[in-house]
Amino acid sequence: MLAVLCVSLLLSGIDLTVTHAAIPSLTRELHPSGVRLLWIVDIYSLTVAALLVTCGTLGDRIGRKRLVLSGFALFGLASAGAAFAQTSGQLILARALLGAGTAMIMASTAAIIRVVFPDGRERALALGVWTAAHSVGAAIGPLVGGALLQRWWWGSVFLVNVPVVAVILVAGARLIPESRDPLPRPWDLLGVALSVTGLAGVVYALKQAGAQPRPGAGPALAGAVGLALLVWFVWRQRRRPQPLLDVSLFADRRFTAATVCVLGCFGSYTALLFFLTQWFQLVGGASPLRAGLLLLPLAASNAVGAVLAPLAARRWGNRRALTGALALFSGALLFLCAGGGPGHHGVTAVALLASGLGAGVVMTLGADAIMSSADPDRAGEAAAIQETSFELGAGLGVAALGTALAATYRAALPSSVPGVPPAAHAAARESIGAADTAAHHLPAPAADLLHAAARDAYDRGFTVVTLVAAAVVALTAALAALLLRPGQGRGRGQGRAKERSRRSARRAAQEPSGSRSGS
Repeated sequence: MLAVLCVSLLLSGIDLTVTHAAIPSLTRELHPSGVRLLWIVDIYSLTVAALLVTCGTLGDRIGRKRLVLSGFALFGLASAGAAFAQTSGQLILARALLGAGTAMIMASTAAIIRVVFPDGRERALALGVWTAAHSVGAAIGPLVGGALLQRWWWGSVFLVNVPVVAVILVAGARLIPESRDPLPRPWDLLGVALSVTGLAGVVYALKQAGAQPRPGAGPALAGAVGLALLVWFVWRQRRRPQPLLDVSLFADRRFTAATVCVLGCFGSYTALLFFLTQWFQLVGGASPLRAGLLLLPLAASNAVGAVLAPLAARRWGNRRALTGALALFSGALLFLCAGGGPGHHGVTAVALLASGLGAGVVMTLGADAIMSSADPDRAGEAAAIQETSFELGAGLGVAALGTALAATYRAALPSSVPGVPPAAHAAARESIGAADTAAHHLPAPAADLLHAAARDAYDRGFTVVTLVAAAVVALTAALAALLLRPGQGRGRGQGRAKERSRRSARRAAQEPSGSRSGS
């Protein structure tokens, strides 16, 4: 059962980043704008983040096995739709459906693990392996995509999911046990609408901010409305006796610190994967497979960091281990800016090894801290809180840093290039992929000049976003050192936590003996 669930999470992780290797080829085929290209990349993770809490509650209500199998089916169908998409809009829609299927899978699998492994030590090991499967999948996604693109078209990176999902459906139907919450919470449709719409407004504003020099009042208004809806969502959750998302958990400074660590670290890590894949291909001239191979040090060291994280915590304590790993990640990003590049593979490999090791430690210890702070009676909600922080970090990381890179690229691209017509130059300002496409229709001297200008502009943009990511991770390390000091309690959230414990005890007393072995 654990193998089936881990394979599904490995597949979900791969799908988070497998598109990175296909960006140059699908850009030539579908001609997406710079904004649509960012939507193609991160609509998946943002959809997962927006629906995880809802799917956790839904699984508690209708049955986790039923929900996870439905998620597998939707994931397979959406993969086929993405593979044969004819326009960028169709691909964005298919990627959103992939995210919805993944949210159903991820919110259910952690809850199922808690039921199947009642022993605390075994459950901790199972959750660690499960979390590592998703992280490793995300790390090897560009390599898988590059290997597929060596022989087939860009749609193959999605079509390969279909036979794997078919096997998982058959095995899951036989091996996964059914479980549900005998006293599920009320369904909060307004809360779901507020969270999804608010997040969409904020992300839309971020993307439009980098789409043009003067985005206008529309994106600013969308961002303000999105923030207001998210504030309303938090206010509503704090007042409900049975909230969709228990925001009072953030009164615990350790819980808040762990969430901030995961958001900052995984957001920077995922964005680094995306930009590095483009950097190696479009600036360094590497093939998709070679670009994936160049990212192997990052994937391998990330897995090693996840395995060594518990040992580091036992030796130095959670606070020192988390802070040190974040500092290592930030220093590696600075090292990459100082001496790395497509032509300096030794320096780049060292920087990627250190980045992956630090990120692996942070993601494992941060996830464990989040799960430990959540109400154990709500397995679906506990899984949703943990995974939402991962997926929201991935989506916001690519959105925010991608906006910064797009703005820097556009500013660094010369206002004119000799021999390049204005229409081709305007197209090249959208993205480096669009510049590559425009250059194919120009005479050799002008094409070479446009290629060189676009690569230099992208290289400058990559340097800027890497420095920004290093600063974000360094700030996260400082916050972790401050908030993870010994003796920090729940403060104002303690009373509500005790009330939830009393409700949990009453719920347990009403259940037949043995019906909640997972608790």
